[in-house]
Amino acid sequence: MNFYTEFRARILTELEGLAAAGTLPGGLDLANVKVEPPRDPSHGDLATNAAMVLAKPAGLKPRAIAEPLAERLQALDDVVSAEVAGPGFVNLRLHDGFWAGMLRAVLEAGTGWGASDLGQGRAVNVEYVSANPTGPLTVGHARGAVVGDALAGLLAKTGFAVTREYYVNDAGAQVDTLARSAFLRYREALGEDIGEIPEGLYPGAYLKDVGQALAARDGARWLNAPEREWLPEVRGFAIEQLMALVREDLAALGVRQEVFASERALVQTGAVEEVLDHLEQRDLIYTGVLEPPKGKKPEDWEERPQTLFKATEFGDDVDRPIRKSDGSWTYFAADMAYHLDKVRRGHGTLVDVWGADHGGYVKRMQAAVKALTDGKAELHVLLCQLVKLQRGGEPVKMSKRAGTFVTLREVIDEVGKDVVRFIMLTRKNDAPLDFDLEKVLEQSKDNPVFYVQYAHARCHSVLRHAGSEFPDIALDGKSLAAGDLSRLTDSDEIGLIKLLAGWPRCLEGAAEAYEPHRLAFYLHDVAAAFHGLWTKGKDDASLRFLLPDQPELTRARLALLRGVQLTIQSGLEVMGVEPVEEMR
Repeated sequence: MNFYTEFRARILTELEGLAAAGTLPGGLDLANVKVEPPRDPSHGDLATNAAMVLAKPAGLKPRAIAEPLAERLQALDDVVSAEVAGPGFVNLRLHDGFWAGMLRAVLEAGTGWGASDLGQGRAVNVEYVSANPTGPLTVGHARGAVVGDALAGLLAKTGFAVTREYYVNDAGAQVDTLARSAFLRYREALGEDIGEIPEGLYPGAYLKDVGQALAARDGARWLNAPEREWLPEVRGFAIEQLMALVREDLAALGVRQEVFASERALVQTGAVEEVLDHLEQRDLIYTGVLEPPKGKKPEDWEERPQTLFKATEFGDDVDRPIRKSDGSWTYFAADMAYHLDKVRRGHGTLVDVWGADHGGYVKRMQAAVKALTDGKAELHVLLCQLVKLQRGGEPVKMSKRAGTFVTLREVIDEVGKDVVRFIMLTRKNDAPLDFDLEKVLEQSKDNPVFYVQYAHARCHSVLRHAGSEFPDIALDGKSLAAGDLSRLTDSDEIGLIKLLAGWPRCLEGAAEAYEPHRLAFYLHDVAAAFHGLWTKGKDDASLRFLLPDQPELTRARLALLRGVQLTIQSGLEVMGVEPVEEMR
C-alpha cells in the first residue's frame, strides 16, 4: 500500500468538496496534484502542491486555496496537523497510530510488501546483455545483465507482465570470423600445429574447447573441405557452444531469460524485407546520399546512393541507411525488424539495456519504433557506463582464460554472484562504476552490500535469541502484527517505521523511472536507520529489543525488527540478491 497514493486520493476528495462548496471552481484538472515527502522532514510527514498547481486555473492566490484545504485536511483521521507553508504548500503530520498501522501492513504482507498493480498487467519486454556470441561474457556485460534483470524484477513487482529477452546477434561478419577462429582450433584439436593466431581472428583460449568439441563430434570430416562447406556448419556449432557458455555464466549470476531471439532466424524469415515494404507503403524511405559526418565516419556511411529511412521525421538527427549500395542490409535494418517483431509479439513497451558505446544508436532506434508502430509502442534505452575493475585500487586488466579481458565468471567465482549484483546497482546505470575485488568483500559500513546484509543478519540473530528467551511470543509477521504496536514511541523507532512505509513508493517511483539502483540506495537507508537504533540501544538499555521484564514492549520491538527484516528481504529479492541470515 503506497500511503502517498492513499492520501492523494483523500486530498482530491477534499478538493472536490471545496468545489462543491463554491470555494473552488468546478471541473479543475487535478492530474498535477502531488503528495510527496517534505524536503525538510521537520516540516511534517506529507506535503501537497495542490494549491500551487490549481491557483492559476482557479484564478485564485495559492494561499486562498491552501488555507481552506488545510482546514479540511486537519479534520481527517490520522492527521495531527495540517499547516500552510511558504507560498501555499500544505504540510501534514500524521498520528503515531497511523505509523503503527503501517508497520502492521508490512508484517501482514510479508516479503510481498511493496508489491502493487501500478503496471495493471501491461506487457513490457526487457532486452539485456545481448552480447555477440563470439566469446565469454565480460565483467562489462555484468552491469547490463544486473541492471536489466533487476529492472525486470522491479517491473514484475509493480504489476507489469515482463518478458526477459536476449537478442542473439548470430548473423553478420562477426560470426563468420568466429567460425574461422573455431575452425583453426578444430585443426589444432586434430593435431595440427596452427602457430600464431592470424590477425583478425579471435585468439581466446576458450575457443580450444569449441575446436575439441567439434573434433569429438565430427572427427576429420571438415579438415580438407572447402570453406563454403564447413563455414555454415562450424558457425552454427560455435554459436551453439558459446551461447551455452553464455547461459551458464548468466545462470551463475542468477539471470535466467525466457526468450533468446535469433537475428539469423529473423533475417531468414524475410522480416527485414517486410520492414522495407512497411516503410515504402508509408513513403518513409528514399534513395539518397548522406552528408559526410563530422569526425569519425560510422560503419554504415557511404558516399554513394543508399536506401535511406526518413528518421528525421521521427526525432533523429539525420536520415539513416537501411540498405547499402551493394544491396546488403545494414545492421540497423535487422534491428528495425527485430524491434517490430517484439511489438508484434504483444509488447507495447520495449526496454533495451545497452553499453554506453551504443549511445549514438538510441535516437535512430527510437525513431524506427515510432515509425514502424505509428507511435503506438515506445522504446526506452538504458545505457550502462563502463565498469573499472580493480584490486586494492590497482586496475585488473588481464584474464587467464580470455587473454584480453576479465570474464564475468572469473569475477563471480572470486566474490560471489550476490556481491556482483548488489555492487552493480550502487550507481545509476549511466554513471561510471569502480568495482574493487578487495573492497567489495570488506566487512565494514563502507561496503554497502555488507552493510545491508549485516542488518538482515542482525534481525535474524535477535529473532533467534527471542525464540529462546521468549518462547511464548510467536515470531511470524502476522502474529507480531496482532500485538500492541502503539508501544513503539521512541522517535527513532517511529522514524524507522516511516522509512519502511516508504518502500511501496520507492518501488513505484523506481519502476516508472526505470531506475533499479534506487532500491540499493533505499535498502542502505533502511540499514543505516536500523544500525542507528541498534547503537542507541547499546547506549540506553531501555531501548534494547529484548527486555525480559517487559514482554509486550519486547513483542512490539520484535515486530519492528521483523518489519525491517521483511522489507530488506523484499528489496534484495527484487534485486536478485539472496538475503543472508548470518555473516561469515
